[in-house]
Amino acid sequence: MLAKRIIPCLDIRNGMTVKGINFENVVDVGDPVELGAKYAQEGADELVYLDITATHEGRKLFADLVGRIAEHLNIPFTVGGGINHVSDAGILLSAGADKVSINSSAVRDPDLLDRIAGGFGNQFVVVAIDAQFKDEKWTVFVNGGRIPTDKELFSWAHEAQERGAGEILFTSMNHDGTKDGYACEALKTLSEKLSIPVIASGGAGKEDHFVEVFQEGKADAALAASIFHYNEIPIPELKSYLKQNHINIR
Repeated sequence: MLAKRIIPCLDIRNGMTVKGINFENVVDVGDPVELGAKYAQEGADELVYLDITATHEGRKLFADLVGRIAEHLNIPFTVGGGINHVSDAGILLSAGADKVSINSSAVRDPDLLDRIAGGFGNQFVVVAIDAQFKDEKWTVFVNGGRIPTDKELFSWAHEAQERGAGEILFTSMNHDGTKDGYACEALKTLSEKLSIPVIASGGAGKEDHFVEVFQEGKADAALAASIFHYNEIPIPELKSYLKQNHINIR
């Protein structure tokens, strides 16, 4: 069995790391280069950087930031936000990113996944899916959780896999920032339906939630933000706790 991964997520706005609750009430929490280096030193397996207000104008600024991050990291990191063309992915990968995360643009233009995976390889492509459970179904949202679509979580994740996604990063909008635990039932279904790794996002609040998401949710990796940013659960302590609970980690 592959080792489970712990992945701090850093949302980037105007060059700073920020955090919100249910995708709103966003505040600055630190420098992304310094935070990333700190998490790597503490034992994070990977990092995810998401440019949450990406625009064409901000693309070069983010690419410059990615270059600085790459200089200070010795672990893999994924970057996302505003990737609308194969060339956008190429710029970020050339700047030093190990993988790119694609969300809204893939929903609007699913062929983009085929083109990026075809150009760079499936292992470089993470498809991020923001979904909300309402009226007995998981609806996929775009634009940072602002706009609902006609896509459903499980069918879209499967299509993304077929088009070349190497991993699925699923964020439950119902759980995001609440610290009440991950959407384990949905994650378990995703993991059973897909042959690629599933990264859980949204809801981490205590160490037990990580045990639950790996054992019950069958996730391959668990992503969290505020509990790491505010040092509520130090990564070394979390990994020690997971080992005590017989979770195979790196």
